[in-house]
Amino acid sequence: MTDKIFRVLVPVEEETEVKNGKTKSVTKKVFPGYVIVEMVMTDDSWYVVRNTPGVTGFVGSAGAGSKPTPLLEEEVEAILKQMGVEQPKAEVDFELKESVKVKEGPFANFVGSIEDIQIDKQKLKVHVNMFGRETPVELDFTQVEKI
Repeated sequence: MTDKIFRVLVPVEEETEVKNGKTKSVTKKVFPGYVIVEMVMTDDSWYVVRNTPGVTGFVGSAGAGSKPTPLLEEEVEAILKQMGVEQPKAEVDFELKESVKVKEGPFANFVGSIEDIQIDKQKLKVHVNMFGRETPVELDFTQVEKI
């Protein structure tokens, strides 16, 4: 499921604790009992997370069968900042409307133009011509090469 589930994060932060006159650094959970999962919400990925041992429910889901509400980007950034983790800044060598060739996957050897760049996920939305129609395909940066 690595193509759908990107990151599983237990929010923790470092605290300094004084015990018996000694100072030591301890890792404490920011939200005890909670795990943040960065994923593409499909029935399959939701099933895998929902049926992971120890998972009892989701924040923002009204009932047992309803899907959870995703966190806002600002909320995730605030949690990562609190943890001392900064979002990685990737160097992007691609531009909108640029032509690229797909190197691997089911669309290997197709040529298309970049319609969207998602730097944080390192993904591109490329329109390829299939059967005479422009079809949007989401690909990793590593799956394409410049022409």
